[in-house]
Amino acid sequence: MPFLKMTDLDLAGKRILIRADLNVPLKDGKVTSDQRIRASMPTVEAALKAGAKVMLMSHLGRPEEGVYDEAASLAPVAAHLGGLLGREVKVVKDYLDGVELADGDVVVLENVRFNKGEKKDEEGGPLLARELEALGKAMDNPARPMVAIVGGSKVSTKLTVLESLSKVVDQLIVGGGIANTFIAAAGHKVGKSLCESDLIDTCKQLSAEAHARGADIPVPVDVVCGKEFSESAAAELKPVAEVTDDDMIFDVGPQTSAQFAEILKSAGTIVWNGPVGVFEFDQFGEGTKALALAIAESQAFSIAGGGDTLAAVDKYGIADRVSYISTGGGAFLEFLEGKTLPAVAVLEERSRG
Repeated sequence: MPFLKMTDLDLAGKRILIRADLNVPLKDGKVTSDQRIRASMPTVEAALKAGAKVMLMSHLGRPEEGVYDEAASLAPVAAHLGGLLGREVKVVKDYLDGVELADGDVVVLENVRFNKGEKKDEEGGPLLARELEALGKAMDNPARPMVAIVGGSKVSTKLTVLESLSKVVDQLIVGGGIANTFIAAAGHKVGKSLCESDLIDTCKQLSAEAHARGADIPVPVDVVCGKEFSESAAAELKPVAEVTDDDMIFDVGPQTSAQFAEILKSAGTIVWNGPVGVFEFDQFGEGTKALALAIAESQAFSIAGGGDTLAAVDKYGIADRVSYISTGGGAFLEFLEGKTLPAVAVLEERSRG
């Protein structure tokens, strides 16, 4: 798709406001995963090289809108960015009345969620350009077979994504709480697992429609269960048909992982959004680990997106073996749903003008 890029413009001496996604995980005031920061680096570096005055803005976490919260400050992010750039990067707390900058300066504007009325729109820098090119390659004319992995806690939050993808992919792998609802739809017990009973019929319909056009939504054949959601919970492997009333399903088992790996091995295109288990707890992370390694070893064009997905990519060390890592967050999901993004529509219109 043709669109106007930041790199097409003369940036010398210009003030460049970049709305980036710097919503990264922090622990003890330090960045623990910098995938999203590194994804924005080419944009920042290109603007600085062109002699621009660069202002980065982002949200971090979910603080109450309009209320300052030091725990959600972008200061650790600015410090990490400064380390990557080899220069000091200041945080500007009060910027609504303007920011004074010299050519070649770069600053981070404090968490936009600290201001009332933050949540709208974006323009077209190198990161957005790469994002659109990668998404276009994955969705517009994908190499076949096309495999999508959609994980998450609830079918309801990703229902439109599931509906959209089920119409175009050859295999749709579901994971997490979403898989539990499909497991129930296949007639198995899910015990105390997260499951949306009111969407069981919807899952049956999605599976039937996929089968009718020669595609598949495979249901796990073995699962890893626990009795409670806790880092210390004991993991128990069992066939999916043997889940008991007091079980909670937290991961797929090795037989299912092997089946998924075979599907991914022969794929031409892979779109990954969401883990297949509670990978934050190692005893429930083997399914997601196996999936990640299978994607890394596949010859397919692969694109991974979503916060939990990026965390899994980092945890299992496969970032350099995924074709493209999307930092688009909610916009990534909307693209998968087939929605027209307002900022993209504007850029396409401008490129025609």
